[in-house]
Amino acid sequence: MDFRRIRHFVVLAETLNFRKAAERLHMAQPPLTVSIQKLEAELGTKLFERASSGVSLTPSGKAALIEARRLLFHGAQFSEAAKSAAQGTGGALHIGFVGSTTYGMLQRLVPRYRAEYPGVELVLREATSARIMQMLEEDTLDVGLVRTPLLTVATAVLLQLEREHFAVALPRGNRLVHKSILSLGDLKDESFVMYNREQAAGLHAAAMLACEQSGFIPRVAQEAVQVPTVLALVESGLGVALVPSSTQRFQSENVVFRKLIDPPAASEIGLGLVYRPNMESAAAQHFRALAMKEYGA
Repeated sequence: MDFRRIRHFVVLAETLNFRKAAERLHMAQPPLTVSIQKLEAELGTKLFERASSGVSLTPSGKAALIEARRLLFHGAQFSEAAKSAAQGTGGALHIGFVGSTTYGMLQRLVPRYRAEYPGVELVLREATSARIMQMLEEDTLDVGLVRTPLLTVATAVLLQLEREHFAVALPRGNRLVHKSILSLGDLKDESFVMYNREQAAGLHAAAMLACEQSGFIPRVAQEAVQVPTVLALVESGLGVALVPSSTQRFQSENVVFRKLIDPPAASEIGLGLVYRPNMESAAAQHFRALAMKEYGA
Protein backbone atom coordinates (compact mmCIF):
# COMPACT_ATOMS: atom_id res chain seq x y z
CA MET A 1 0.00 0.00 0.00
CA ASP A 2 1.35 3.40 -1.07
CA PHE A 3 2.09 5.60 1.96
CA ARG A 4 1.61 8.69 -0.20
CA ARG A 5 -2.02 7.77 -0.83
CA ILE A 6 -2.54 7.15 2.88
CA ARG A 7 -1.18 10.61 3.63
CA HIS A 8 -3.42 12.07 0.93
CA PHE A 9 -6.40 10.33 2.55
CA VAL A 10 -5.54 11.63 6.05
CA VAL A 11 -5.10 15.24 4.91
CA LEU A 12 -8.34 15.16 2.95
CA ALA A 13 -10.14 13.59 5.92
CA GLU A 14 -8.86 16.42 8.14
CA THR A 15 -9.80 19.22 5.73
CA LEU A 16 -12.82 17.65 4.00
CA ASN A 17 -11.97 19.89 1.07
CA PHE A 18 -10.05 18.82 -2.02
CA ARG A 19 -8.67 22.30 -2.72
CA LYS A 20 -7.42 22.87 0.84
CA ALA A 21 -6.01 19.34 1.02
CA ALA A 22 -4.15 19.81 -2.26
CA GLU A 23 -2.68 23.09 -1.02
CA ARG A 24 -1.49 21.48 2.21
CA LEU A 25 0.04 18.62 0.24
CA HIS A 26 1.67 21.04 -2.25
CA MET A 27 0.07 19.31 -5.23
CA ALA A 28 -2.61 20.01 -7.83
CA GLN A 29 -6.19 19.01 -7.12
CA PRO A 30 -6.69 16.56 -10.04
CA PRO A 31 -3.80 14.24 -9.02
CA LEU A 32 -5.17 14.23 -5.46
CA THR A 33 -8.59 13.19 -6.76
CA VAL A 34 -6.98 10.36 -8.77
CA SER A 35 -4.93 9.24 -5.73
CA ILE A 36 -8.03 8.98 -3.54
CA GLN A 37 -9.94 7.10 -6.26
CA LYS A 38 -7.09 4.60 -6.60
CA LEU A 39 -6.96 4.09 -2.82
CA GLU A 40 -10.71 3.44 -2.71
CA ALA A 41 -10.41 1.02 -5.59
CA GLU A 42 -7.56 -0.80 -3.87
CA LEU A 43 -9.57 -1.09 -0.64
CA GLY A 44 -12.79 -1.97 -2.43
CA THR A 45 -14.84 0.56 -0.49
CA LYS A 46 -15.70 4.25 -0.57
CA LEU A 47 -13.93 6.44 1.95
CA PHE A 48 -15.64 9.72 1.11
CA GLU A 49 -19.08 10.89 0.12
CA ARG A 50 -18.94 13.65 -2.50
CA ALA A 51 -21.77 16.14 -2.61
CA SER A 52 -22.32 19.66 -3.85
CA SER A 53 -22.11 20.84 -0.24
CA GLY A 54 -18.67 19.29 0.26
CA VAL A 55 -16.92 16.06 1.22
CA SER A 56 -17.66 13.81 4.20
CA LEU A 57 -16.24 10.57 5.51
CA THR A 58 -18.14 7.33 5.07
CA PRO A 59 -18.33 4.90 8.02
CA SER A 60 -15.47 3.01 6.35
CA GLY A 61 -13.51 6.24 6.04
CA LYS A 62 -14.00 7.08 9.71
CA ALA A 63 -12.77 3.62 10.74
CA ALA A 64 -9.85 3.76 8.33
CA LEU A 65 -8.72 7.21 9.50
CA ILE A 66 -7.69 5.89 12.92
CA GLU A 67 -5.48 3.19 11.43
CA ALA A 68 -4.18 5.48 8.69
CA ARG A 69 -2.84 7.90 11.30
CA ARG A 70 -1.18 4.98 13.09
CA LEU A 71 0.38 3.79 9.84
CA LEU A 72 1.82 7.21 9.14
CA PHE A 73 3.19 7.46 12.68
CA HIS A 74 4.84 4.03 12.56
CA GLY A 75 6.10 4.70 9.06
CA ALA A 76 7.87 7.79 10.35
CA GLN A 77 9.22 5.77 13.28
CA PHE A 78 10.41 3.09 10.87
CA SER A 79 12.23 5.65 8.76
CA GLU A 80 13.79 7.34 11.80
CA ALA A 81 14.96 4.02 13.25
CA ALA A 82 16.65 3.07 10.00
CA LYS A 83 18.32 6.47 9.62
CA SER A 84 19.51 6.65 13.24
CA ALA A 85 20.95 3.12 13.06
CA ALA A 86 22.78 4.02 9.86
CA GLN A 87 24.19 7.11 11.58
CA GLY A 88 25.06 5.26 14.80
CA THR A 89 22.73 7.38 16.91
CA GLY A 90 20.05 4.72 17.41
CA GLY A 91 19.47 1.00 17.37
CA ALA A 92 21.29 -1.44 19.63
CA LEU A 93 24.96 -2.14 20.31
CA HIS A 94 25.80 -5.62 21.60
CA ILE A 95 29.03 -5.66 23.65
CA GLY A 96 30.74 -8.72 25.08
CA PHE A 97 33.08 -8.19 28.02
CA VAL A 98 35.35 -10.24 30.26
CA GLY A 99 34.99 -9.99 34.04
CA SER A 100 38.19 -8.07 34.63
CA THR A 101 36.92 -5.11 32.60
CA THR A 102 34.67 -4.40 35.59
CA TYR A 103 37.76 -3.17 37.49
CA GLY A 104 37.69 0.09 35.58
CA MET A 105 37.35 -0.25 31.81
CA LEU A 106 33.58 -0.66 31.66
CA GLN A 107 33.10 2.16 34.18
CA ARG A 108 35.29 4.34 31.99
CA LEU A 109 33.77 3.59 28.58
CA VAL A 110 30.08 2.91 29.13
CA PRO A 111 29.08 6.24 30.79
CA ARG A 112 30.99 8.19 28.14
CA TYR A 113 29.30 6.31 25.32
CA ARG A 114 25.84 6.64 26.85
CA ALA A 115 26.39 10.39 27.29
CA GLU A 116 27.42 10.86 23.65
CA TYR A 117 24.91 8.43 22.10
CA PRO A 118 21.87 8.29 24.39
CA GLY A 119 19.67 6.89 21.62
CA VAL A 120 21.67 3.66 21.33
CA GLU A 121 20.53 0.73 23.47
CA LEU A 122 23.53 -1.01 25.06
CA VAL A 123 23.23 -4.78 25.46
CA LEU A 124 26.11 -6.03 27.64
CA ARG A 125 27.03 -9.70 27.93
CA GLU A 126 29.74 -11.16 30.15
CA ALA A 127 31.72 -14.07 28.73
CA THR A 128 35.22 -15.43 28.36
CA SER A 129 37.51 -14.02 25.69
CA ALA A 130 37.21 -17.25 23.68
CA ARG A 131 33.42 -17.13 23.81
CA ILE A 132 33.37 -13.44 22.84
CA MET A 133 35.48 -14.23 19.77
CA GLN A 134 33.07 -17.02 18.89
CA MET A 135 30.03 -14.76 19.27
CA LEU A 136 31.65 -12.15 17.04
CA GLU A 137 32.08 -14.80 14.36
CA GLU A 138 28.43 -15.83 14.85
CA ASP A 139 27.38 -12.17 14.46
CA THR A 140 25.62 -12.13 17.86
CA LEU A 141 28.00 -9.44 19.16
CA ASP A 142 29.05 -6.16 17.57
CA VAL A 143 32.20 -5.59 19.61
CA GLY A 144 34.10 -7.31 22.42
CA LEU A 145 36.32 -6.26 25.33
CA VAL A 146 38.72 -9.15 25.85
CA ARG A 147 41.74 -10.21 27.85
CA THR A 148 45.00 -10.54 25.93
CA PRO A 149 46.98 -12.43 24.81
CA LEU A 150 44.45 -14.12 22.55
CA LEU A 151 45.22 -17.59 21.28
CA THR A 152 42.06 -17.83 19.18
CA VAL A 153 42.37 -17.62 15.40
CA ALA A 154 39.55 -15.48 13.99
CA THR A 155 38.70 -12.87 11.39
CA ALA A 156 38.20 -10.23 14.09
CA VAL A 157 40.72 -7.42 14.51
CA LEU A 158 42.28 -6.76 17.92
CA LEU A 159 42.85 -3.22 19.16
CA GLN A 160 45.06 -3.21 22.26
CA LEU A 161 43.76 -0.74 24.86
CA GLU A 162 45.67 -1.53 28.07
CA ARG A 163 49.01 -3.24 28.67
CA GLU A 164 49.91 -4.59 32.07
CA HIS A 165 51.86 -7.30 33.87
CA PHE A 166 51.02 -9.92 36.42
CA ALA A 167 50.89 -9.08 40.09
CA VAL A 168 50.63 -11.63 42.91
CA ALA A 169 47.42 -12.12 44.87
CA LEU A 170 47.98 -13.74 48.30
CA PRO A 171 45.57 -14.89 51.00
CA ARG A 172 45.91 -12.64 54.04
CA GLY A 173 47.46 -15.42 56.12
CA ASN A 174 50.10 -16.43 53.57
CA ARG A 175 53.72 -16.53 54.75
CA LEU A 176 54.83 -14.12 51.99
CA VAL A 177 52.63 -11.15 52.92
CA HIS A 178 55.43 -9.64 55.02
CA LYS A 179 57.46 -9.03 51.83
CA SER A 180 56.61 -5.80 50.01
CA ILE A 181 57.86 -7.04 46.62
CA LEU A 182 58.10 -10.62 45.39
CA SER A 183 59.92 -12.53 42.70
CA LEU A 184 58.25 -15.38 40.88
CA GLY A 185 60.79 -17.71 42.45
CA ASP A 186 59.30 -16.89 45.87
CA LEU A 187 56.13 -18.67 44.75
CA LYS A 188 57.63 -22.00 43.70
CA ASP A 189 56.47 -23.84 46.84
CA GLU A 190 52.99 -22.30 46.86
CA SER A 191 49.71 -23.82 45.74
CA PHE A 192 48.26 -21.89 42.81
CA VAL A 193 44.82 -20.90 41.68
CA MET A 194 45.31 -21.16 37.93
CA TYR A 195 43.36 -20.15 34.83
CA ASN A 196 41.54 -22.90 32.97
CA ARG A 197 43.53 -24.11 29.98
CA GLU A 198 40.55 -24.36 27.61
CA GLN A 199 38.34 -21.42 28.60
CA ALA A 200 41.05 -18.91 29.60
CA ALA A 201 43.81 -20.09 27.29
CA GLY A 202 45.63 -16.76 26.96
CA LEU A 203 46.01 -16.08 30.69
CA HIS A 204 46.78 -19.75 31.37
CA ALA A 205 49.59 -19.78 28.80
CA ALA A 206 51.05 -16.46 30.02
CA ALA A 207 50.99 -17.48 33.69
CA MET A 208 52.44 -20.95 33.06
CA LEU A 209 55.20 -19.58 30.82
CA ALA A 210 56.14 -16.92 33.38
CA CYS A 211 56.55 -19.58 36.07
CA GLU A 212 58.49 -21.90 33.77
CA GLN A 213 60.87 -19.09 32.82
CA SER A 214 61.48 -18.61 36.53
CA GLY A 215 62.49 -22.25 36.91
CA PHE A 216 59.42 -24.04 38.22
CA ILE A 217 56.09 -25.53 37.22
CA PRO A 218 53.31 -24.24 39.49
CA ARG A 219 51.43 -26.70 41.67
CA VAL A 220 47.81 -26.07 40.71
CA ALA A 221 45.30 -26.55 43.50
CA GLN A 222 42.28 -25.05 41.78
CA GLU A 223 41.31 -23.72 38.36
CA ALA A 224 38.96 -20.90 37.37
CA VAL A 225 37.92 -19.08 34.22
CA GLN A 226 37.37 -15.42 35.08
CA VAL A 227 39.77 -13.18 37.02
CA PRO A 228 37.13 -12.23 39.64
CA THR A 229 36.60 -15.94 40.34
CA VAL A 230 40.36 -16.45 40.73
CA LEU A 231 40.43 -13.64 43.30
CA ALA A 232 37.49 -15.13 45.15
CA LEU A 233 39.31 -18.47 45.41
CA VAL A 234 42.47 -16.72 46.66
CA GLU A 235 40.32 -14.90 49.18
CA SER A 236 39.02 -18.30 50.30
CA GLY A 237 42.60 -19.39 51.04
CA LEU A 238 42.90 -21.99 48.27
CA GLY A 239 46.20 -20.66 46.97
CA VAL A 240 48.09 -17.76 45.43
CA ALA A 241 47.52 -16.44 41.92
CA LEU A 242 49.09 -14.36 39.20
CA VAL A 243 46.53 -11.69 38.35
CA PRO A 244 46.49 -8.64 36.06
CA SER A 245 47.87 -5.62 37.89
CA SER A 246 44.64 -3.67 37.26
CA THR A 247 42.80 -6.04 39.60
CA GLN A 248 44.61 -4.48 42.56
CA ARG A 249 41.57 -2.18 42.66
CA PHE A 250 39.77 -5.19 44.12
CA GLN A 251 39.11 -4.46 47.78
CA SER A 252 39.14 -7.27 50.32
CA GLU A 253 40.54 -7.65 53.81
CA ASN A 254 41.52 -11.23 52.97
CA VAL A 255 43.54 -10.61 49.78
CA VAL A 256 46.95 -8.94 49.64
CA PHE A 257 48.56 -7.82 46.38
CA ARG A 258 52.29 -7.68 45.76
CA LYS A 259 54.29 -6.41 42.80
CA LEU A 260 56.71 -8.68 41.02
CA ILE A 261 60.37 -7.76 40.62
CA ASP A 262 61.11 -7.54 36.87
CA PRO A 263 58.19 -9.64 35.62
CA PRO A 264 59.24 -11.56 32.49
CA ALA A 265 58.23 -10.11 29.13
CA ALA A 266 56.26 -13.27 28.46
CA SER A 267 53.87 -12.29 31.23
CA GLU A 268 52.75 -9.09 29.50
CA ILE A 269 49.00 -9.13 29.34
CA GLY A 270 46.27 -6.57 28.85
CA LEU A 271 42.80 -5.71 27.67
CA GLY A 272 41.74 -5.07 24.13
CA LEU A 273 38.79 -4.39 21.87
CA VAL A 274 37.88 -6.83 19.10
CA TYR A 275 35.67 -6.11 16.11
CA ARG A 276 35.04 -7.29 12.57
CA PRO A 277 35.68 -4.47 10.05
CA ASN A 278 33.45 -5.96 7.35
CA MET A 279 30.49 -6.22 9.77
CA GLU A 280 31.02 -3.09 11.86
CA SER A 281 27.89 -0.98 12.41
CA ALA A 282 28.02 2.78 12.79
CA ALA A 283 27.27 2.40 16.52
CA ALA A 284 30.20 -0.02 16.87
CA GLN A 285 32.47 2.37 14.96
CA HIS A 286 31.57 5.14 17.40
CA PHE A 287 32.28 2.87 20.37
CA ARG A 288 35.66 1.87 18.92
CA ALA A 289 36.56 5.51 18.22
CA LEU A 290 35.64 6.47 21.78
CA ALA A 291 37.75 3.63 23.21
CA MET A 292 40.73 4.61 21.05
CA LYS A 293 40.46 8.22 22.19
CA GLU A 294 40.02 7.27 25.84
CA TYR A 295 43.04 4.94 25.88
CA GLY A 296 45.21 6.66 23.30
CA ALA A 297 45.23 3.56 21.11
